[in-house]
Amino acid sequence: MERKHMRFLRKNKIDKSILVISDIHLGAGVMVNGKRNYLEDFHFDKELVDFLDFYSADDYLNREVELIINGDLFDLLAVPFVNFFDDEFWSEKAALSKLEMIINAHSEVLEALDRFVSQKNKKLVYIIGNHDAEFVFESLRERFYELFDKKNRCRVEIQLNNNGEYIPVPGVILKHGHEYELAHHFHPVKSIVESEDGEKYFLPPWGSYYVTRVINKFKEERDHVNAVRPIRKFIINGLIYDTFFTLRFLFATSYYFIMVRSIYLFKQERSLKKMYKHCMNELELFKDYDTLTMDFFKERPEAQCLIVGHTHDPIFRSFSEGGIFINTGTWTRMYNLDFGKNPSGEQLSFAQVDVLDLKEMEYDINLNIWKGRSDLPYEEFS
Repeated sequence: MERKHMRFLRKNKIDKSILVISDIHLGAGVMVNGKRNYLEDFHFDKELVDFLDFYSADDYLNREVELIINGDLFDLLAVPFVNFFDDEFWSEKAALSKLEMIINAHSEVLEALDRFVSQKNKKLVYIIGNHDAEFVFESLRERFYELFDKKNRCRVEIQLNNNGEYIPVPGVILKHGHEYELAHHFHPVKSIVESEDGEKYFLPPWGSYYVTRVINKFKEERDHVNAVRPIRKFIINGLIYDTFFTLRFLFATSYYFIMVRSIYLFKQERSLKKMYKHCMNELELFKDYDTLTMDFFKERPEAQCLIVGHTHDPIFRSFSEGGIFINTGTWTRMYNLDFGKNPSGEQLSFAQVDVLDLKEMEYDINLNIWKGRSDLPYEEFS
């Protein structure tokens, strides 16, 4: 299979390996209170534990390894089983309750993360995405650190900044990806408000409201409603083969956007033209990454690689002008209606950046698919 390190040179000695996974979406578990949890999207606990254990042992035992979770480790938007009313769903207390349910449901994964950073040459960086945006609360970040042994916490870092950018080595830049979409953008400080009685609340972007009030409700009927790409073909096929459900879904989406966003924006802007322009920007979900990435490399000539997640669509692309774009995909089941792509099931994809010469900025950059520990536990994405 063709290697995808492109113009970067390969050497025998690797100074450091950087692993990037994203969009794990740990939920409240398959069963909650004796009932099936139709919002649980993560079903690969054993595979993820195996992945973490592999990269902290054997050939990687003595190598410096930095594991970066590039957003949406926890799916705090998909835990409706907390005893809070609708508006209270966004309170700090509710966020902690949701996080606690997820911790209990996926304890093996979190224990494996602790084992990973128990070695001095291993590091974990956790970048906040839009599904775990409630980590803006300091109490949630503190709870996450508590999952690790005290002696290991110095090797765990939570990244929470306004532009969401993280640079592990010069020329390699990471973003979760929601920052490119106005519907999912939130400020890490300004999104927190405090009530008169001292209770803290998160002010979510409208995209988070849309997930909890529309997507989650329709997932009870069709659990694939948020797992089909591209969205345009999902709608076309849905209108043909599942007409009534798709029409209801489109109506609910349109009604929600009109009532929640358009009217609110009109009150803010007091101008139909400004409101229309703002709405179009907010509706621009899952942007065209080809155009976006080419613009990125023009603006950032020092960049060799841009790595994102968010859209759940694994992509490896190199540009003739220089630069590599990677979308690390997801560790949840997805269905793709495009020819030439994996039609159904899972691709447990991750990026691996092997540092060959840090001073010369020589890196071997690949997008891999985890297949389980064997003589060769992964294969390259194609």
